[in-house]
Amino acid sequence: MRKTKIICTLGPASENAEVLRQLIENGTDICRLNMSHAEHRSVREVVPRIRALAEEARRSVAILLDTQGPAIRTGDVKTALHLKQDDILELAVGGAKPEEPYSINVNYEGLVDDVSVGDTVLVDSGMIKLVVLEKREKRIRCRVITPGTLGSRRHINLPGVHVNLPPLTEKDLADISLGAELGVDFVALSFVRQKSDLDQLRRVLAEKKSKALIVAKIEDALAVEAIDDMIEGADAIMIARGDLAIECPMEELPIIQRRTVKSCIRLAKPVIVATQMLESMITNPLPTRAEITDVANAVFEQTDAIMLSAETSIGRYPVECVRVLDRVALRIERSGGAGYAAEAVLKDDRQKTVASGVALANSLERPKIVVFTRHGTMAGNVSNLRPENAPIFAFTSSERIYRQLSILWGVYPVKINFADDPNTTIQIAERFLRENKLTLPGDQLVIISDVRSGEERIDSVQLRTAK
Repeated sequence: MRKTKIICTLGPASENAEVLRQLIENGTDICRLNMSHAEHRSVREVVPRIRALAEEARRSVAILLDTQGPAIRTGDVKTALHLKQDDILELAVGGAKPEEPYSINVNYEGLVDDVSVGDTVLVDSGMIKLVVLEKREKRIRCRVITPGTLGSRRHINLPGVHVNLPPLTEKDLADISLGAELGVDFVALSFVRQKSDLDQLRRVLAEKKSKALIVAKIEDALAVEAIDDMIEGADAIMIARGDLAIECPMEELPIIQRRTVKSCIRLAKPVIVATQMLESMITNPLPTRAEITDVANAVFEQTDAIMLSAETSIGRYPVECVRVLDRVALRIERSGGAGYAAEAVLKDDRQKTVASGVALANSLERPKIVVFTRHGTMAGNVSNLRPENAPIFAFTSSERIYRQLSILWGVYPVKINFADDPNTTIQIAERFLRENKLTLPGDQLVIISDVRSGEERIDSVQLRTAK
């Protein structure tokens, strides 16, 4: 049973029912809707399709809506600009007329105010590097450092520059409204810079009566510097290595990933490693050796989830990509992990009760952990301690929690109806595990639950033997 969860981005290569069915059957735990590209019509069609196929496969599959965020982009050009080193490129805002042979409009009118002479401007995912030479009214003049061909609507990064854009655009708000209407399980906030951005998203979700959990995407140096605030304000963290590798020195990226995973485990927040896990498989049927090692490193660090982007949205081999992640993760998990959970902070008595249960499971030969959760908290506490050998069977009576548990490392979500008597609920869970051949006679069940003591319910850890 694989512990590391797999997130797949849907798109033209994977939205149809047959491919989606294969993705789910081969181990997809969360389907990502990238609102930078997805249209509302297609989202309305694919969400019920995911729900139906997941139910058919009897698997917990969550849906993550990923906002576009306040992206700065170039405008349209009639023909591509072929830029050479030391050429001058003008970036104009507010519809200003060009004053240079090479000129392109930018969608963010505050650009001129935010940048300073000498600042670096990166265009098209960092492929073209510019340096600001001069600021004028509604335009900046830049010198080309790294040559390249500039087409329409290319993304602009401003490393180290505080950009005065709102955390949620009008498009984001419309997309979030759609997600709330359709009952998505997670909403990811792109280009989050400070905790107040996450607070604003939480207020918007509350206004729309959405119970979606918030994923903070770490994409620039400001978010990295405020990582503890990001972890505190979000329900989960995504290390979005695409923009992050542009905004930060490339040699820092592995260190940022490792430190972020370590901090998330220490502070009990799920963490996702994303971007270019199997980039070559967009066009090739097999991954490179470097990609296998990259996936293996993330699994060894015991990240909660690894994510596929273009590999499954537009790639030729979406199902094969999921099979590769599943195969590599299963093998690396057998070899052990980084052990970051040893530094996990136990803030309250419930977490300490869970820790005693995990310690008990780690000492047994054939352990299985059974946890009962109404809000997902207890299951999250167990997962965060990264049990060494025991799978975690998390039973809940909530359909929403059943799906949201899909992000947690090592957790196998199960939906059952809870009885009034906790002992009866435990018996129902034991029967489910037995009937579905998830336990064998003699397996040691570490049960983390509440028990009745007179009129009170108290947290407990029990050790039972499977029949």
